[in-house]
Amino acid sequence: MNPEKMKTQCLEVSALMKALSHPQRLMLMCYMAKSEKNVSELLELCDISQSQLSQFLNRMQREKLLKVRKEGNFVFYSISDKKILKLIQTMQKIFCD
Repeated sequence: MNPEKMKTQCLEVSALMKALSHPQRLMLMCYMAKSEKNVSELLELCDISQSQLSQFLNRMQREKLLKVRKEGNFVFYSISDKKILKLIQTMQKIFCD
């Protein structure tokens, strides 16, 4: 592999791992790995305030980890990239089974 390309990919992966490094963000991603979720569902699953959840979701959306779909009054969040989804699912298999 080209060293310059490898450096670029390592920077990309490092940024992704940093974004996933917070336990609560990682937990949210694990829940969304199963299916898209709305705010109410995520609040029910996680023991955090609506304010904290909103901050986490906004940050993950800014970092392009999540995509958003609006349906009526509901906003649904899901993992934005198949590679990220596969990474989360692989981590779940390794650490949660």
